[in-house]
Amino acid sequence: DCGCLEAFGQGESLLQDPGCLEELEDRLHFYVEECDYLQGFQVLCDLHNGFSGVGAKVTELLCDEYAGKGILTWGLTPVASDTGVLTGGFFSPQGSQKNVYRLMNAALGIAHLSRHSSLFCPMSLSGSLGIR
Repeated sequence: DCGCLEAFGQGESLLQDPGCLEELEDRLHFYVEECDYLQGFQVLCDLHNGFSGVGAKVTELLCDEYAGKGILTWGLTPVASDTGVLTGGFFSPQGSQKNVYRLMNAALGIAHLSRHSSLFCPMSLSGSLGIR
C-alpha cells in the first residue's frame, strides 16, 4: 500500500499480479530471444527486505521456464549499523522490529532462492549477512 517492500510476502505477492508477471515474462523473453546461446542466468537480489520475495518468485519462474539452464543467484545484504541508519535505531523497539523483519526476510530468501538456483551465494561486507 505504501509502495515499499518490507516483508518477504509483500515481494512474493507483487508477482502474483497478472500484469506485473506478464510484463516480467515479456521482458525476459525479449532478452532470451536476443541470445545466440543462452547458458544461464545471474540474479542479484537483496535479502534484507521484500525484494527477497520478488527474487524468490523470479528464480522460481526461471527454474520452471528454463529447466536446463543454470541460475546463479547472489543474495546481497547491507552492513548492519549500530547507529540506526539502516535499522531505525538498533536498541529502539522500532529498530528491533526491523531487525526481526530483516532476519525473517533473509531466512526465507535464502531458503527459497537456494531451492530454485543452481548455485546460491550470499554476499555482505560483514560476516553476519548484516543480521545481529
